[in-house]
Amino acid sequence: LEYTRFMAPALVATACMWNAFFETTYTSFVRMYYQKTFDGILATPVSIEEIILAEIVWAATKAAAAVTVMLTVLIPIGYASFPGALMCIPIAFLGGLAFGAIGMLFTGLIPTVDMFNLPIFLFITPMFLFSGTFFPVSGIPDWAGVFTLIFPLYHLVELTRFFSIGAMESDPVFNLIYLILFTLVFGYIALVAMKRRLIK
Repeated sequence: LEYTRFMAPALVATACMWNAFFETTYTSFVRMYYQKTFDGILATPVSIEEIILAEIVWAATKAAAAVTVMLTVLIPIGYASFPGALMCIPIAFLGGLAFGAIGMLFTGLIPTVDMFNLPIFLFITPMFLFSGTFFPVSGIPDWAGVFTLIFPLYHLVELTRFFSIGAMESDPVFNLIYLILFTLVFGYIALVAMKRRLIK
């Protein structure tokens, strides 16, 4: 397998991660804290839960749109197979929900916008480097591979690589179930964290 064909689907997955995570961290924090957009919305018959869910779904929509644009380039140059690669779009939406949820959780916990550097350097960057993006997970030590399985990006990379070029190291059903459970768990925790922050 050529290295460029190996890495291209991973870049699709990481684009999904960056788009969703930044949307529900920096952008959501600005809307909540500086622009007071959430306060204005709460003056209408819209609940906090609906606002938070809408933020996460919007982040997932942006992630899926970014992946769609990337596929329009990768498919013609042969780094993603047609029509299988089109499955990356709904997978990107699911991945966007997962990363949107974890981003919204950090937004509910972090006191100032400057402190978003912490989850980026302590969570996002290690995940970006060690989730099968630049090299196969089978090539790293077993103890590190255990941590890799915890990262949602690993499962997203595996699914995008499977649908793009038909290659993967793990079971796609397991990857899909993990992303769904991750989204549900952290989506709920994000709702709790944001409600505590917004209701005073």
